[in-house]
Amino acid sequence: MSFNIGLSGIRAASSDLNITGNNIANAGTVGFKGSRAEFGDVYAASILGSGRNAIGSGVLLGNVAQQFTQGNINFTENSLDLAINGNGFFVTSDQGALSYTRAGYFGTDREGFITNNTGARLQGFAVNAVTGQINQGVQTDLRVDTRSADPNATTQIESTINLNSTNVRLPVWQQAYDASIATAADPANPTALEIEAAENAAQATFDPTNSSTYNSSTSVNVFDSLGNPHTLTKYFVKTDGNEWDMFTLIDGRQVPGNQLPTDPGFAPQPTQLTFDSVGMLTTPQPLTPSPINGWNPLDAAGQPTGANAGAGFDINLTGTTQFASSFAVTSVVQDGFTTGELAGLSIDEEGLLVARYTNGQTRTQGQVVLANFANQQGLTPLGNTAWAQSSASGEPVVGAPQSGTLGAIQSGALEQSNVDLSEQLINLIIAQRNYQANAKTIQTEDAVTQTIINLR
Repeated sequence: MSFNIGLSGIRAASSDLNITGNNIANAGTVGFKGSRAEFGDVYAASILGSGRNAIGSGVLLGNVAQQFTQGNINFTENSLDLAINGNGFFVTSDQGALSYTRAGYFGTDREGFITNNTGARLQGFAVNAVTGQINQGVQTDLRVDTRSADPNATTQIESTINLNSTNVRLPVWQQAYDASIATAADPANPTALEIEAAENAAQATFDPTNSSTYNSSTSVNVFDSLGNPHTLTKYFVKTDGNEWDMFTLIDGRQVPGNQLPTDPGFAPQPTQLTFDSVGMLTTPQPLTPSPINGWNPLDAAGQPTGANAGAGFDINLTGTTQFASSFAVTSVVQDGFTTGELAGLSIDEEGLLVARYTNGQTRTQGQVVLANFANQQGLTPLGNTAWAQSSASGEPVVGAPQSGTLGAIQSGALEQSNVDLSEQLINLIIAQRNYQANAKTIQTEDAVTQTIINLR
């Protein structure tokens, strides 16, 4: 009997050495989870039980249990390297065969699918092409769309400006006005029509190439339906105590008509802005009609760009003031942008795959999913730091990161092995001692047996 007991002990110590050695070998394996040997004693039992004085029959390996504790997270320079902080596994598919892993080595293949270092595709929720929202619950292979981002034509400009209340009528404006009034029937008491004619004469002095014909100006880029950029400039001319003329040009041309100031018959068409006694803009916003209704986008040579003709957009000056301080643009927002090329990818804590484009825009392209199990130790190891579902593990609970008990995604990082080398080295010593001690049991039993054999 002692031979069998010692032999079972040697087998158990050998298994312990193998498990510990495997842990040590994978101490640097990303996403690896260390294992431990779980042993049980053995007793020979009769039909009616083993009795109170039964002698043990050795030891057996009851289970090799993997320890799914959190490993350290190390940061990398690859945005598609992913780590899970908390519970859960990445879900990967190899031609439909699902596996689960904590190793976040991910990149893209030639078709743009996000794959790990064995070629399995990362699973996630796709984006609805119509609404742009995540299709929760519809699991698919995550894919990076490398196509250019479509341009978006400007539909609205919102600006907040302060016009300097200490500004006065410009000399060139005043001279033209006075010269027109001088031609009135009674210059001292001009009629409304004569005043209007004088104001028109003064407005005609505006020349965007001559800064002496306007008090202030500001520019912003706008975009047509093809993503071509254009420069919209607003020029402000003081006409009275609380009144200003605003001239709006795109690429130096007046809208509508696309006339240049040098074109014959060019007649500036201002929008009148009025302020109250405390410097607040009283002109209704957005400006109606818009100063650029009927815009026909042209290129630098004055030829049509092919973008939508007759396009226009709103100009909103809500919040604009007339205070006794220098001219200033405190905010400007326009909703157009040009086409953009893919510049980078990022994945946030909720697993949202966000593409960044050269035009400054971002677009969500999908969401990484995580899976968890009621019994993680029931998973079947597949190698390559992957596991498969089994009857013992239960069904996977799949969802978005940070939902339920699922952990968070850390982009640009990898979860290291959870093996503690110091602990494993001590386990090696213990297993070695156990092996030697069980070998001594066999040696002693052999000596006793020889003594009996040698009896005469």
